Amino acid sequence: MSATHDSLQVLLDSITPEIHENLKTAVETGRWANGDRLTPQQLEHSLQAIIAFEARHVPEHERVGYIDTSALQKSHCDEPGHAHVEPCSTDERPLVWTDSSGHNTH
Repeated sequence: MSATHDSLQVLLDSITPEIHENLKTAVETGRWANGDRLTPQQLEHSLQAIIAFEARHVPEHERVGYIDTSALQKSHCDEPGHAHVEPCSTDERPLVWTDSSGHNTH
């Protein structure tokens, strides 16, 4: 392993739950606890640290960005190894955006 990889592992191993929460707050607000803005590089590195910490210590369903797909309608196309030449659905339907009350927003 390279020295860079080892240094990165040491850094990731040093992230505590408190640091993780502070990083999440900084990313959510765009500011550090002292009020300074995150630079684009700090934002990128903070997100990477959050993802790495959560991959090691947080159950999948509690991680940032998790999407629960268990309630989605399944089709035969979701089966492993399913393949065919034509698309599964030939019914092209336009995407319609609605607001929280179900009204079309177009």
